[in-house]
Amino acid sequence: MWDTLGTVRDLGRLQEIAAVLVKYGFGDLVRRIGLADVMERAGRLLHLRGSEQHARLSSAQRVRLALEALGPSFIKLGQVLATRVDLFTPEWIAEFSRLQSNVPALPWAEIEGPLVHALGHPLEEAFARVEQRPLAAGSLAQAHRGWLHDGTAVVLKVRRPGIGEVVEADLRLLARLADIVEARVPDLARFHLPEVVSQFATSLRRELDFVAECRSAERMAKNFAGYPQLKIPQVYWQWTRSSLAVQEFIDGIAGNDYLALEAAGLDRHQLAQAGARIVLKMVLEDGFFHADPHQGNLFFLRDGRIALIDFGMVGRLSEQRRGEVALLLHGLAQQRPAQVSEVLLEWAGGLEVDEPALLQDIAVLVDNYRGLALKDLRVGSMLNDVTVLLRHYGLTLPPDLALMVKTFLTLDGVGRQLDPDFDMTAAATPFLKRAIGRRYRPEALWRRGSEHADNWWDLGTSFPRDARQILQSVRRGRLQLRIETRAMDRFGEQVQRAANRLVVGVITAALVVGSSIVMHSVGAHSSAWLLSLGVAGFVGAALCGVWIVLSIWRSARH
Repeated sequence: MWDTLGTVRDLGRLQEIAAVLVKYGFGDLVRRIGLADVMERAGRLLHLRGSEQHARLSSAQRVRLALEALGPSFIKLGQVLATRVDLFTPEWIAEFSRLQSNVPALPWAEIEGPLVHALGHPLEEAFARVEQRPLAAGSLAQAHRGWLHDGTAVVLKVRRPGIGEVVEADLRLLARLADIVEARVPDLARFHLPEVVSQFATSLRRELDFVAECRSAERMAKNFAGYPQLKIPQVYWQWTRSSLAVQEFIDGIAGNDYLALEAAGLDRHQLAQAGARIVLKMVLEDGFFHADPHQGNLFFLRDGRIALIDFGMVGRLSEQRRGEVALLLHGLAQQRPAQVSEVLLEWAGGLEVDEPALLQDIAVLVDNYRGLALKDLRVGSMLNDVTVLLRHYGLTLPPDLALMVKTFLTLDGVGRQLDPDFDMTAAATPFLKRAIGRRYRPEALWRRGSEHADNWWDLGTSFPRDARQILQSVRRGRLQLRIETRAMDRFGEQVQRAANRLVVGVITAALVVGSSIVMHSVGAHSSAWLLSLGVAGFVGAALCGVWIVLSIWRSARH
C-alpha cells in the first residue's frame, strides 16, 4: 500500500504531513505507520524529533495545531471530528471545535477569473456591482457582496481556484492513512478512523458542491414555509453553479454579538426559545437539520426573526431514527434501562459488548433521573452521559446520530449563552411527546407491521430457491466459506517475511558450505574460474547475511 503512495503525485504532500506530525510531537506515530520508511526509500530524510515548545501542550492541543498547519482539508476533518462526541472526550471536542476555516482572502484578481468562468459571461450581465473586498474568507470559498440590476443585495460565494484538486489528493491520502493506522496502531483502532474518514469525505465533497448546498437551503425553507420565526436566504438559481452560489444577503446581527442584541432591544430569552423550537422541529419532526448551527452561521434580524446560513453540512434522520431518539429519552425518563440498552445496541450496529454490564451501567445512569418528569430533565446532560457510556464500551454512533447529538449539545450551549436560564428540555418536551405519539399511532403501527409482513413473505417465498441452491452447491462440492480479517492478513505477512528470511538463511548456509568446499579443492594447478566461483559464493553469502540482518532490524523498529 505504501508503494502505491510512493508516487510523484503524493510524495510531496506525504512529506508535508509527516513533517507537521513530527513537529507537533507525533514522530513515534510516523515511525509506527511506516511513513518514515517511505520517505527514506524516496530519498527524503525525516528528523523524528518534535519541537520542544509543543512538549508542554496536551495531546488534544497538539493535534488541533497539527490540523491547522496541514491546511483546509484537515481543518474540515477536525470540524467533523468535533461532531463525534461518542468517540472523543470533552477536552478533545473543545479543541476540535476551536478549528476555524478563516484564512487570508485571495485578491480579487485571483477570484474574478473563476467567477466569470462559472457564470459563463461577464459579471456586468448578471450584477450591477460586486464588491472586490470579501465579506468573509474560508478554506474552501470566499464571499463577496453584490447587487442585482433591480437593486437586490446578494452574496456571491465563490469556490477557491484549484481547491478541488487539493481536497481530492488529501482525501486519497487520508483514506490510505486511516487504513494503515487502524492496522498498525491498535491503540487507535477504537476511533474507527476509516469510517470517520469516509464520513468526512462525503461531507467535504458535499460542501464543495454549492448546488447541493443551495438545494438543502431550499428544502429547509420549504419545511419552514409556515414558520415565520425562521429566515432562510433565497437562492438565485439563474446565477448559481457548482462552484458559485448566489443567495440573498442577510442584514442581521451576528449570533455572538450580544451587545448589538441589547442595543437593538431584542429579547434574548425569546430568541433562545425560538432557536430551540426551530432546531427541535428540524431534528425530531422533519428529520433534516442544519448540522453546524454555531454562532457564525446564525443571525438575528431586527424584527425578532432568526436567520440561518451555510447549509454545507446537514444531517438527515429517518423516521425510525427519530422514533429511536424519542424512545431513548423516554426510557431515561421512565426508568427503563432495558429500553435504553436496546436503543444503544441498535445504534452500535451489532458490535460485541458485555450486555449485562452495559445494562447495569444504564440502570445506574437512569437512576440519576428517578422521580423526574420529562419536563424536568436536561436533554443536554442526558445525551452527554449517554456518550460517555458509549465511549466506555467502545461503541460508536452512526454518522447521522453523531451529528444529531452534536447539534443538540451546540444548541444547548448557544441557548445558555443567550439566556443563562435557558431550559432546552422544556422546549423539547412537546416535540418528544409528539414523536412518541406518532410512533404508536395506528397507521404507524400498521405501516411497520406491513413492512415486516412483506419481509417475512419475501423470506418465505425465496427460502425454497435459496435452500435448493445451497444443496446443489454442497452436492457439487462448490460450497465455500470465506473469512477475511485484517489481523489474519497481518499475520500472513509476518509469516511470509519469516519464511523469506528462512529461505535466504538456507541459501546463505549453502553458499558458505559450497564455497568452502570449492576453495578447499583449489590447488596450484586449479583454474582461475574455480577460484572465482568460490570467491563469488562467499560474496553472495555475505550479501544474503547483510539482507537478513537489515530485515530483522527493520522489523524490530516496527
